[in-house]
Amino acid sequence: MQTDPDCVFCRIVAGAIPAARVFENDRVLAFLDIGPLAEGHLLVIPREHYARLEQMPPDLAGDLARCLPDLARAVLRVTGAPGYNLLQNNDRTAGQVVGHVHFHIIPRHDGDGLGYRWNASSYPPGRAEELQRRIRDALATSPA
Repeated sequence: MQTDPDCVFCRIVAGAIPAARVFENDRVLAFLDIGPLAEGHLLVIPREHYARLEQMPPDLAGDLARCLPDLARAVLRVTGAPGYNLLQNNDRTAGQVVGHVHFHIIPRHDGDGLGYRWNASSYPPGRAEELQRRIRDALATSPA
């Protein structure tokens, strides 16, 4: 199994750092965030170290994703939150602080003061079609 001795999440997986674990199996671990944005804020990680989502093997990503609905339902039931954010960042540029793939399940209540910027824009004529073609070409030539 791939690990990084300097990674705080790898150290949690190994038991060297305590965490409030709520779920674990042979490939996935979920625990309460120690700096929660809301009560019940979970982190869901693969036990194996990958810094970014696109580096993970598809079967491991699938195993992790299969856990998310049950974990989200449990968080909603326990916190009474009507909604939640599912957040996953890749690279410091995107807000990733710990360089180990992780998903946040953040329960949300009306008026909780949490938020995010969504500065939507639009494509100039022809640009969306160009990106569509280029992404499809990249998918056709990338290993699956």
